[in-house]
Amino acid sequence: MQTNGAYDDFQAGLGLLKEDNFHAAAVALERARAVEPDKGSIREALGRAYFRARRFRAARDEFARTIELNPSSDYGHFALGLCLIRLGDFEGARGHLRMAVVMNPGVEHYHRALASAGG
Repeated sequence: MQTNGAYDDFQAGLGLLKEDNFHAAAVALERARAVEPDKGSIREALGRAYFRARRFRAARDEFARTIELNPSSDYGHFALGLCLIRLGDFEGARGHLRMAVVMNPGVEHYHRALASAGG
């Protein structure tokens, strides 16, 4: 697929995520990340693709970078917490999930995730 840069790859990746084609989404989003490595939206979408493809370590790394770029990303903290649960780091998960709950207390699935991590 010929594209015109990071934006096109990002849009293609988002479309593939919507189609539940997580591996292909990751490929497109990796191309976008190569061009725009400090773009939080690309890192978050790539983290989602990796997570849905059950590549939890890679997803953890993307979500960690997402919150480095944007510390106020409640979704980034939530998603990083979910990755840490999958990797068996419940203590680490609780910290990020608590942060997500504090940042956006109205999101019920943040509370459920925190409870599942023992928080």
